[in-house]
Amino acid sequence: MKALTRTDFNLPGQVSVYHGKVRDVYNINDDLMVMVATDRISAFDVILPKGIPYKGQVLNQIAASFLDATADIVPNWKLATPDPMVTVGLKAEGFRVEMIIRGYLTGSAWREYKNGCRELCGVKLPDGMRENQKFPEPIITPTTKAEEGHDENISAEEIIKQGLVSKEDWDTMVKYTRALFQRGSEIAASKGLILVDTKYEFGKRDGKVILIDEIHTPDSSRYFYAEGYEEKFKKGEPQKQLSKEFVRQWLIEHNFMNQPGQVMPEITDEYAQSVADRYIELYEHIVGKKFTPADTEGDIAARIERNVTKWLTNRKQ
Repeated sequence: MKALTRTDFNLPGQVSVYHGKVRDVYNINDDLMVMVATDRISAFDVILPKGIPYKGQVLNQIAASFLDATADIVPNWKLATPDPMVTVGLKAEGFRVEMIIRGYLTGSAWREYKNGCRELCGVKLPDGMRENQKFPEPIITPTTKAEEGHDENISAEEIIKQGLVSKEDWDTMVKYTRALFQRGSEIAASKGLILVDTKYEFGKRDGKVILIDEIHTPDSSRYFYAEGYEEKFKKGEPQKQLSKEFVRQWLIEHNFMNQPGQVMPEITDEYAQSVADRYIELYEHIVGKKFTPADTEGDIAARIERNVTKWLTNRKQ
């Protein structure tokens, strides 16, 4: 059970490194970003104490395939994937807002709705909806991107009023978000899945809004199986889903939601392997081909550093 939970590279042209919850991002000459998808896993804004084998590879390869599959409708940052766990791309000035788009009433939106909330991020919600019900049309519920702690819901009006994003850039982000969700939903449907909700991040480079980070992965998205959705919905039964929500549910069942006084449950090797199996299952469903595990016999970090260094060196020549 090998998992990569930390990197500490010294890459050609490296200016700085940022260790996020899941990704380690290396700034190369203030021009490129090397994004390493580690095997760390987070839920309720906390990193779990054990890595999940192959999770980084799954996330990176799903995101790379979707960036390629949407490049004709939205410009994005990706240049190459020199290692199964790495994407290299253009550095952009990220907006401090995450674009969350929801096609169905589920997850945190359902939890709020159930407690009487009828307006989310300035979007009015109709009465009488049920858990996992499809919205008449997808709704955009952005959050502020917190440096640490919880991201906060915010309305479009507040985003523009606070100067987080200009009106022009906001309109572009909304247009791109809807186009990406439409394309992602079509691809998911062709594989027997429903893209339920997801998040996108955008940045600006050379005065142009571009898509950055990952897209349509189980860390940033929620998927239901299309088969059985209607029947389960009518009966009020939980949907069979492929997303990180099952990890959140497991933590909730073990009395952990990162509240004061709560203790993180033990992550056994068996549980970590079961999570890895779910991630691989999603990969095979959404990408539509068998997952080929990368070589983890040797030092994973050394392999990645070697592959990225080779790509950066070749690009300079």
